[in-house]
Amino acid sequence: MWTRQHKQRNTGRLIIPSLCVLFLAYFGFHAYHGEFGINSKYKLEAETVALQGQLDAIKARRMELERRVKLMHDGTLEKDMLDEQVRKALNLSQADEITIMLPAPAK
Repeated sequence: MWTRQHKQRNTGRLIIPSLCVLFLAYFGFHAYHGEFGINSKYKLEAETVALQGQLDAIKARRMELERRVKLMHDGTLEKDMLDEQVRKALNLSQADEITIMLPAPAK
């Protein structure tokens, strides 16, 4: 009968801890950089703030346009408002009038 005596190797003890470290490193990396990770959360929050600012600007513009349209509705039609809009759109004025064009106010 043959017997072999093997020397105990230290590498066998490191296999399971090294696999655990690799496992934790993989999931840790994806927890931070992944599609739903921490870094992506901050990017989405920054994008949300920017888009909310755009939405507020668009809402303000819409309210201004609705106010101007309301002035031209039937029954509340203001002739001065209508006259101003027509002259501005057609770029016309009467021969005996002086037209002073002012720059649009900065918003």
